[in-house]
Amino acid sequence: MKYVLVTGGVVSGLGKGVTASSIGVLLKGCGLRITSIKIDPYLNTDAGTMSPFEHGEVFVLDDGGEVDLDLGNYERFLDIKLTRDNNITTGKIYQSVIDKERRGDYLGKTVQVVPHITDEIQEWIERVAMNPVDATGEPADVCVIELGGTIGDIESMPFIEALGQFSYRVGPGNFCLVHVSLVPVLNVVGEQKTKPTQHSVRGLRGLGLIPDILACRSTQPLEEHVKVKLAQFCHVPIPNIINLHDVTNIWHIPLLLRDQKAHEAILKVLDLQCAGKIPRKPKLVEWTDRASKCDNLKIPVRIAMVGKYTGLSDSYLSVLKALLHASVALGRKLVVDWVPSCDLEDSTEEETPDAYEKAWETLKGADGVLVPGGFGDRGVQGKILAAKYARENNVPYLGICLGMQIAVIEFARSIMKLHGANSTEFDPTTKTPCVIFMPEGSKTHMGATMRLGSRRTIFKVNNCKAAKLYGNVSYVDERHRHRYEVNPDMVPEFEKAGLSFVGRDETGRRMEIIELPTHRFFVGAQFHPEFKSRPGKPSPLFLGLIAASSGQLDHLLRPCGILGPTGRCSCPNGVTKLKVYQNGHVNPLKGLVNGHYSTTSNGAIPI
Repeated sequence: MKYVLVTGGVVSGLGKGVTASSIGVLLKGCGLRITSIKIDPYLNTDAGTMSPFEHGEVFVLDDGGEVDLDLGNYERFLDIKLTRDNNITTGKIYQSVIDKERRGDYLGKTVQVVPHITDEIQEWIERVAMNPVDATGEPADVCVIELGGTIGDIESMPFIEALGQFSYRVGPGNFCLVHVSLVPVLNVVGEQKTKPTQHSVRGLRGLGLIPDILACRSTQPLEEHVKVKLAQFCHVPIPNIINLHDVTNIWHIPLLLRDQKAHEAILKVLDLQCAGKIPRKPKLVEWTDRASKCDNLKIPVRIAMVGKYTGLSDSYLSVLKALLHASVALGRKLVVDWVPSCDLEDSTEEETPDAYEKAWETLKGADGVLVPGGFGDRGVQGKILAAKYARENNVPYLGICLGMQIAVIEFARSIMKLHGANSTEFDPTTKTPCVIFMPEGSKTHMGATMRLGSRRTIFKVNNCKAAKLYGNVSYVDERHRHRYEVNPDMVPEFEKAGLSFVGRDETGRRMEIIELPTHRFFVGAQFHPEFKSRPGKPSPLFLGLIAASSGQLDHLLRPCGILGPTGRCSCPNGVTKLKVYQNGHVNPLKGLVNGHYSTTSNGAIPI
């Protein structure tokens, strides 16, 4: 097993996660199997109880792990499936060591940070790195490890000590350290400054870690004399100084690394350069086509994102990526209009009328509406109003988790005239509980007590839009994260009134997908389809939202628009456009002609 460690210096937020993911893409393009580990030095056991404002979204894995959003980057970039153990936290490490101490595993020894905590970290890394993460079922060749935080943070010290020991433990040729640092430009001076990176590398060396490669973040490409200066004072060869300057979209990052021959530098450090099975140049044709296509999109599609965490886009990172994957696949330039749900409420009209008018103007100007998941009652009434607007005006709507529950409540109030209808999450004493607390949930413990991870949804209506988007499969496996669910006792009343529950769990009692058959596109999902969306395999429900919002849904839902497992179109010319896999995900790259879609003059996929 080979290891690539990615650390960060100077400031946080430099893009270590994207850099680590891009390194993985680069090495995967060289024919290697890649796995990833994220180290978060906080004391939380996992990210499950952390506010999105504090740490961005909580990403959910197949095994129910609630993890850092960077694991979402790894899965999307590398198209792999990770587990909760791929996210190491200080809380997990200390909990494991304390459990061992209580069992008497240390045989009466004094348990200390060194060696017991540091040994636990190293053993955890070695164990998890060997777990298969792709369809081959084989262990990875290279494990990319990202150390969260910034070099010098006090909470990172046990991990840095452990990683220093680990580099010695695995030996030369098996460990490569990539240090991501900032090369700023001061407006007053107007030149790129190397001193912050010099100090960062000096600090890293003082802690026992020596960088093999420098990945320098900057707004513009590094000047050659700057590289020379960095090489001289940081003791890193010029070919091993990689510049990651600002780009138009993050899909260019693996291409930046390739163009600067970062793969050659990494393979040389890992003693893989001469291995016969490893090509010298990575194959990144799909990434090149995708990055180019994204840059050249002209026709916009506007999606109103109605939520409570609109002040921090990372709170909805996977939703944004899923929207991007679908819009690029359908040849549209994504424009996300943020709508704080609180601003849609009547109370805002009285208190801050300008914000109220702006929110409604933005909502009404959108081609489609998306209400993502969330917790708590703040802004719920605004989300209900957004769902009502979309339903009454035939505007495409996708509700995820809470967004689906909101749609059910709105339907009960407006169509079924059950004016007191609500969720017991917001009104525990409601007489019309449309949404109820799940029996297996816990009301006393918050962490890891929800319905989490991959669960099966069975399609009960075969000719619905959702089933067609998933390729007419009988079931799909999607990831969940919720405590509340639609009240199954009220389902017959809803269906009699016209709301169709097209997808249910294996028991038939838990509602998974709703749909309004008479609406252009009004779909809600209890699961989170965004977590399994990939750049080359967009989530079908997001694909449906973008298609409906851009006037392409009818084409997409025709027999020749959605394909079965063969991937062949039923049109006379037999052109393969969108291949739907057995898991329900669409691969638009199968429809590329010379790297681009064959589209009509307005950018739509031809039929």
